Amino acid sequence: MLSALACPAGAALRRSFSTSAQNNAKVAVLGASGGIGQPLALLLKNSPLVSRLTLYDIAHTPGVAADLSHIETRATVKGYLGPEQLPDCLKGCDVVVIPVGVPRKPGMTRDDLFNTNASIVATLTAACAQHCPEAMICVISNPVNSTIPIATEVFKKHGAYDPNKIFGVTTLDIVRANTFIAELKGLDPARVNVPVIGSHAGKTIIPLISQCTPKVDLPQDQLTAITGRIQEAGTEVVKAKAGAGSATLSMAYAGARFVFSLVDAMNGKEGVVECSFVKSQEADCAYFSTPLLLGKKGIEKNLGIGKISPFEEKMIAEAIPELKASIKKGEEFVKNMK
Repeated sequence: MLSALACPAGAALRRSFSTSAQNNAKVAVLGASGGIGQPLALLLKNSPLVSRLTLYDIAHTPGVAADLSHIETRATVKGYLGPEQLPDCLKGCDVVVIPVGVPRKPGMTRDDLFNTNASIVATLTAACAQHCPEAMICVISNPVNSTIPIATEVFKKHGAYDPNKIFGVTTLDIVRANTFIAELKGLDPARVNVPVIGSHAGKTIIPLISQCTPKVDLPQDQLTAITGRIQEAGTEVVKAKAGAGSATLSMAYAGARFVFSLVDAMNGKEGVVECSFVKSQEADCAYFSTPLLLGKKGIEKNLGIGKISPFEEKMIAEAIPELKASIKKGEEFVKNMK
C-alpha cells in the first residue's frame, strides 16, 4: 500500500543530481530574479532532469540567465524580460514554477501579501493558460491558500482547466517538519517523513506527526511545541532576517524537490508521493493539501488524510474556517477582475 513514505524526504532532490536520471523536461521559472527564483533556478539548472530552463521576470533576467548558462550541465538557459516576452518564455513548457511576488517583512502576515501577489499570479497564470495550457503549474507565491483558487479560476476562464495539473507548493512545511523532528529525536533528517496537510499558513499547516516514519512518540507538551514551531517557521526566518527577506533558500530547495518529484512521475517513475494544496474532496473544503500519488498527467490519486489522532482532528476542524475564507478571497478576486 502506498503512503507518504513512498518518496523519503529530500530523495527527489538528491536523486536529481545522479547522472543516470535522464529526461528532457522544459521548465519555466516566473519570478526568476527574486529571492526564491534565483536559487530555485540554480537547483533546476544543476539537474539532469531538466533540458531547457526559461527564466522570466520584469528585471535582471538576462543577467541571471547569462550567469547560470556558464554552469557545466546540459540544460539550456534563456532569460525573458517583461510582459511582451512572457509568451516566448512559456511556449512548449512541461512545468511552470511561479515563485513571483513580494516577500514577507516582519509583522506581515501572508494575507498582507494578497493584494500585490494576487494580481501578479492572475496575470501569469492567464499567460500559462494561453501559451502552455498542458503544462504542470506549481505555485509558490503566497498566500498559497488564495493563489491556488486564483490560478484555478483563471484557467477555467480560459477553458484550459485540469484539476490534476495545478499545485500549491507546500513542500517547505514537510521539509521543516522532517528537519525539526530529526533534530528533536536525533534522527537522520533524510530518513524522516512527516506528511503535512491542510495548507500553507499558520494554523492551516497541519503536521501529521502520528503518521511520521519512522514512528516517533512525543509527550503532549513536546507535540504542541513542535507543531507550533512548524506552523510558525516562516515567521522564525522573517524575524531572523530582520527585514531583509523571508524564507528564500529553504523555499527554493523545497520548490526544486517538488518539481523533481513531479518530473520523475511524468517520466514514468512509480510510487512518487508529495503533499500539495490542490482541488480536493478530502476535507470540508474546496482545496486541501494531502499526500498525492503523482503520475504522467499530474495527480494520479489523492491518498487522503488517513488515520489521525484526536489532536490532529482538532487542528483540522480549527483550520477549515480560515481556509474557506482564504479560498473564497481568491475566487472573489478573479470574479471581480476587469
